[in-house]
Amino acid sequence: MIKLGRSFWWILILTGISFLVSQFPWLSNNPIFIRLAVTLLVILVISGIWTVLSLWGVSIHRSTRTTRKQVGEVFSEEIEVLNYSILPKLWLKVTDQSQLLGGTGSRVLTSIGRKQSRNYVAFTLLQKRGWFTLGPTIIESGDIFGLFLRIKTFDSQLRLLVIPFMFDLQFFLVPSGILPGGHALREKSLEVTPYAAGVREYVPGDALKRIHWPSSARKQVLIVKEFEKDPLAEAWIFLDARKSVHIRSDNAGLADLHQIWWIRYKKAFRLPPDTAEYAISITASLAKYYIGQKREVGLVSAGQNYSVLPAERGERQLGKILETLAVLEPEGDLPLWALVNSQVKHLARGSTVLLITPATDETILTITMELIHRGLIPVIILIDPASFGGQTQAAGIAQQLTDHGVITFVVRHGDDVQSILESPQAVYRRQFMYRRL
Repeated sequence: MIKLGRSFWWILILTGISFLVSQFPWLSNNPIFIRLAVTLLVILVISGIWTVLSLWGVSIHRSTRTTRKQVGEVFSEEIEVLNYSILPKLWLKVTDQSQLLGGTGSRVLTSIGRKQSRNYVAFTLLQKRGWFTLGPTIIESGDIFGLFLRIKTFDSQLRLLVIPFMFDLQFFLVPSGILPGGHALREKSLEVTPYAAGVREYVPGDALKRIHWPSSARKQVLIVKEFEKDPLAEAWIFLDARKSVHIRSDNAGLADLHQIWWIRYKKAFRLPPDTAEYAISITASLAKYYIGQKREVGLVSAGQNYSVLPAERGERQLGKILETLAVLEPEGDLPLWALVNSQVKHLARGSTVLLITPATDETILTITMELIHRGLIPVIILIDPASFGGQTQAAGIAQQLTDHGVITFVVRHGDDVQSILESPQAVYRRQFMYRRL
């Protein structure tokens, strides 16, 4: 696409005036105006041809070493502009139209020789979760007079997944006091667990690590072991994603990367004043911690979609949880009590149930008592709405839960969330609750 610059119209008007003036009888013997008109026309023609050829043979290539990063990290992307033509390029304007904030891939490049390329690295501070397309990229060029401008768009298929910000928890509740003696689940597992259920003949697709070599040698055929699910309690996270309970502060703006030294800012990254971002970040941090403890973790949420991830262990499960949280938006209308009731009958006795919510009504206490009655261990993490500009406080319901021996955390805007979640005071609450059980 070719656009006309502002200078084009001035040149065109000046050309027309020069031609008209040259037609006056008393100036017909003076060729200066007709020469000026011809000169301006030649400039227009040459500039037009120059502009057409300005992006001939130009291409762009964007590459990155990773397609998944975390909020608060700096994403680096290498952009290479190639000139395949035999004509040098005096100037090129590269405009980054990707969905990432900041547009740091935009540059103005000069003097790219024929058959040469120019590389540069763009850095972007990631401040939003979700999937982002690394493109399109617009390249502009034209003549040196600014009469014409040629624009070329390059699409990209590269996508970046930005997962929630996670706190590096070194300690959190791993209920072990009631786990030994748990009843066998009698459910077959594709993973290798300490609980062997029997043996069978090998079939194509079985992992070699499941082969029982003594039995195979004795029977002269390959024999594999079968396993049952670990009877240890699972950890289930229920994330309240109702639109009506979440609060986003009016000053929840995003930092401008151009005004800061990005390396220094990365170390001082703080979550925005948004209860949903706090809840999602805490959920991701707890999932990562429990997965690191070799525990089975499940996630239930109801944002723009109702989502249930059955409890599993391993990095694959963590990846599914983080991908779900990356695109989760607090747009749901399902109450927390309904969210819990939809899955509570499927939870094994002794499982840990983590409720993460900014709600402060007494239905939280009712849900918690029901979980205890079913032999489950509730852990409540309250995001205090008052600290985000809300009208209600979490202190009242938190005190009621604590009085009933329920493990309760209250997180406020600006708090050191990692220190709160690692608080050793929770150990005493846990011991008190176990005595009640």
